[in-house]
Amino acid sequence: MGNAHKTYRKRARRLYRILIVVSVLALITSIIAFYFYSDQDNSEYMILPKKSEEGQIVKSIDSITGFIQAPGLRETITHCTPCHSAQLVTQNRMTKEGWLSTIRWMQETQNLWDLGENEPIILDYLATNYAPEEKGRRENLEVPEWYVLEE
Repeated sequence: MGNAHKTYRKRARRLYRILIVVSVLALITSIIAFYFYSDQDNSEYMILPKKSEEGQIVKSIDSITGFIQAPGLRETITHCTPCHSAQLVTQNRMTKEGWLSTIRWMQETQNLWDLGENEPIILDYLATNYAPEEKGRRENLEVPEWYVLEE
């Protein structure tokens, strides 16, 4: 029994040391990753110009998120993209009241935090850049001639 107990203790110590080493390596990796990803500034964002049909530059688009480059972009990225993609925002068009209603719904049902002083900034950004348009997602198809399918 004494020999088996010593073997067990050696294996337990070895496992404990391995767990400590793996934990320390994971911690170091996390710190390094946090340092590199949190040390980014706006200069790393490439802004892509959006052109109208005539070829004139209308608005600049953030190449990472697809959001329109305008005041409030950073706050919108900070508070919207941790939970969902930017595309979910950019595909919607709402008034300021509609965006506020959506934010309240997310706070009540999806655990969205209080936006505090950033809320008016985000609402202005969304209402200005993603307001309803007169035209829908696509125009109706124009079919010059309909025909009847025969069974």
